[in-house]
Amino acid sequence: MKNRTLPLSIVFSCMIIFISCGDNKNDDKQKSLPPQPVNVDVVKKGSAVYYDEYPSTTTALNQVDLRAQVTGYITGIYFKDGQHVGKGQKLYEIDRQQYLANYDQAVANLNVSKANLAKAQQDADRYNDLLKQDAIAKQVYDHAISDLQSAKMQVEASNSNVRNVQQTVKYSSIYSSFAGTIGISQVKMGALVTANQTLLNTISSEDPMAVDVAVDQKEIPRFIRLQQNPSSIIKDSVFTLRLPDNSVYAQAGKVSFIDRAVDPQTGTIKARLVFANQKNILKSGMNTSVRIRNNNPDSLFLLIPYKAVIEQMGEYFVFVVNDSSKAIQHKISLGTRINDKVIVKQGVNEGDKIVTDGGQKLRDSTTVQIGPSKKQ
Repeated sequence: MKNRTLPLSIVFSCMIIFISCGDNKNDDKQKSLPPQPVNVDVVKKGSAVYYDEYPSTTTALNQVDLRAQVTGYITGIYFKDGQHVGKGQKLYEIDRQQYLANYDQAVANLNVSKANLAKAQQDADRYNDLLKQDAIAKQVYDHAISDLQSAKMQVEASNSNVRNVQQTVKYSSIYSSFAGTIGISQVKMGALVTANQTLLNTISSEDPMAVDVAVDQKEIPRFIRLQQNPSSIIKDSVFTLRLPDNSVYAQAGKVSFIDRAVDPQTGTIKARLVFANQKNILKSGMNTSVRIRNNNPDSLFLLIPYKAVIEQMGEYFVFVVNDSSKAIQHKISLGTRINDKVIVKQGVNEGDKIVTDGGQKLRDSTTVQIGPSKKQ
């Protein structure tokens, strides 16, 4: 066993020495390389005007689905698909003949009930006079009073039935409850619709339009401040909208309200913005981006050239040249990009010298020479 262990130990020691020698050779080779020429820029603080963008969805401030409240066949459609309709405008009519007949029958039953009530009242009055003269038994009078009360209740029931049937007649005609745009009709002339089931159409308001955005809970104080001063916000175009074709919507918006609670699963809260929509460009359901202008004159940011940033596996780095002329790799956290510059949230300090040209050829701790880079 000792004879086998000794050679293995010797082999292992030789491997370590070989690797160490290789590393030393690499270090010596790196030290022997001439300094890598690079260009640098100094990290500075400055004010910046930029936009934060949030994914958003446009939605109507008022929207309602039209459903039939009575069963029957469609006998009238009084609009064109996609038309602007006014409040109270007639939209659909459902065959009302059977409901009118039921109404007439209910009115007839009410009249019969009223006639029976009049007869019962006369009988009660006559029996009351006869009772005073001891001409009839008390029981006969009591029966007459009971019949009178029954007749009164029958009239009340008939009145209620008339009102209910009258409502069905009213429901056979469908009107717009507010001004807006009506969609494509889901039913055609002659179609059978079922009460409280069949969807006829949808109406939505169009001016102004709402835009909903999910805001990180850290941004709540900022949005509250913006909500409390809406007039200056619109004037200064703090809120703008990027449309699906990447163009910027001409009208500025304002915060309408902030939802009551934060979603504990996402850590966000819904904020609703309102935008004027006189030209009807905004449509409900559009995928847009809310652009929020950030131009606080009291805020200063660390700004660096964007070309100095190196991306590796979804992380961002820059090379900072130290006093020993070595390029040290720093991991950074980026903010908003502004033209050819970008805001750095953390990872560098004001006054640092960062490599702007030649960084792709560098390794951590490479010796550099500040000057123009070689052209390939």
